[in-house]
Amino acid sequence: MKSKLTMKDNFLRLLKGEMPESVPIHTMGIMENNGESPYKLVGPFLFDETRLTPCPEGRTDIWGVKLVTNEETGFGCIPEPNNFILDDITKWRDVIKAPEYPERIDWEYMVKKDEQVFGYDPAKNARMCVIGIMPFQSLMEFMGFNEGLIAMAEEPEECLALLDYMSDFYMPLVEAAVNYYHPDCMYLLDDTATKYNPFISVSMYREILKPIYTKLTRPAVERGIPIQFHNCGRCEDFIDDMLDFGVKILEPLQTENHLADIKKKYAGRLIMAGCYDWNPPVDWPNVDEEKVRQDVRDVIDAFAPGGGFMATAGSIGQVGDEVMAKVNMWCADELHKYCQDYYIR
Repeated sequence: MKSKLTMKDNFLRLLKGEMPESVPIHTMGIMENNGESPYKLVGPFLFDETRLTPCPEGRTDIWGVKLVTNEETGFGCIPEPNNFILDDITKWRDVIKAPEYPERIDWEYMVKKDEQVFGYDPAKNARMCVIGIMPFQSLMEFMGFNEGLIAMAEEPEECLALLDYMSDFYMPLVEAAVNYYHPDCMYLLDDTATKYNPFISVSMYREILKPIYTKLTRPAVERGIPIQFHNCGRCEDFIDDMLDFGVKILEPLQTENHLADIKKKYAGRLIMAGCYDWNPPVDWPNVDEEKVRQDVRDVIDAFAPGGGFMATAGSIGQVGDEVMAKVNMWCADELHKYCQDYYIR
């Protein structure tokens, strides 16, 4: 049996808690799989705070953090090493200054303009708007991990005050996203975990970060718009709290998390997106095509049954790596073939 649903409609079924016919393919809204994506980012891109678009030459963000990049990171920006702008959290008011909004914003024009950035097609793609403030990452970028984590331990009130100031600045964009872009879901990003453990305790998460996430997502949650949350590393300790501020899709859910336990515990409440080991195969660069394809099928078979899953696969690394390009082509092709009509064939 062949599905008659578009990728968009199949994805919207998943968002509504219904059973899709195919396994939706997770693209973060900025990529495509075989030329398609069930959903696309549609803005707002007034400041591009999340740095979702690669910037080979680097740049300085809206808060004054100098960002650098290279081919090995796929031109993804990181703060310039040892060039932190804040060395005393109690002095943040003297250092961190929000930029000015334009006097007038033509939101109807902005919507049309932003839809073109990632090639949004209303016939093929659901709409996803980005919430551009990354609270934990921003604090670490301002201070570095050593000083930033010490500040969270010693001066939690000041950390919360700073993040509250930043979120106050961004709330008009969240409201505009909900009111003018009419998204099917909202996208929040913040990496709070290492590969093997969270950077902070659950109690610290609840004291400093959860109030900010709750504030940022409230306009969407109040209108019944689900949240997709990007959180790398072993972040499973925070899932209960994520559900409280509206998270419906959690990605990329890396393999260091106890994925089988998560699927069982949060069935019907959380959509797992990813669950794939993004590291290059151990025999790199002598990769075997059938093994790569079987790995993709194995992940889908492990987490797709019963629904509540979005698949993705590939490797991340240096721009121009021909082996990586080949592996990613195999992964994209296998995803396209194996996800299609998975639940009805």
